[in-house]
Amino acid sequence: MTTKLQILGTGCPKCQMLTQHTETAATELGLDYQLEKVTDLDRILEFGLVTTPALVVDGEIRVSGHVPTVRRLQEILAPVPPPTP
Repeated sequence: MTTKLQILGTGCPKCQMLTQHTETAATELGLDYQLEKVTDLDRILEFGLVTTPALVVDGEIRVSGHVPTVRRLQEILAPVPPPTP
């Protein structure tokens, strides 16, 4: 299943860094992902955000207002293994 990643922000240096870190983390994890950059302020406000940059994963805000390390993003993006019976 493809993971939908959205970077919300105006394209500032922190937004660009979050994009780079997210792409690196997703690629290193081997994720099948689609990345969308959302720069339209009206669309960003629809998410209820007050600070950018932000990362939305499959419709859920996972990061807002800062740029995590690649390692931290890997923890955020890592698929959750199914429970063992």
